[in-house]
Amino acid sequence: MKEKELRRSLAVLPIGTVMKLTDLSARQIRYYEEQGLIVPERNAGNRRMFSLNDIDRLLEIKDYLADGINMAGIKEVYELQKQRAKQKQAALARPLTDDDVRRILHDEFLNLGRLQSDPGPHYPAH
Repeated sequence: MKEKELRRSLAVLPIGTVMKLTDLSARQIRYYEEQGLIVPERNAGNRRMFSLNDIDRLLEIKDYLADGINMAGIKEVYELQKQRAKQKQAALARPLTDDDVRRILHDEFLNLGRLQSDPGPHYPAH
């Protein structure tokens, strides 16, 4: 994980600060947690602590609601994002086969051929 992402994921903000930053009530924030849309960490005193990523998620939820998307729709959006991330991670973890390399090279040659077949602008000779 890169340093920036590591810092953004640190849960250091109490709910009061989150309320000010997001203009959400404590009840709304707890409701989104109950719905599984956010998962704040808990400190030793069992208080919710939020990260900058949690703030981003809360603001995103507000935007979705403002756009008329209901809770079920928001959950679906996040589930699809989660599935895509898993698929991408699985694809990156899988080693390339000979067929994969051939397909990639084939596609690259086709793209290169398209670029070279375009003669570009014609300039009059002097």
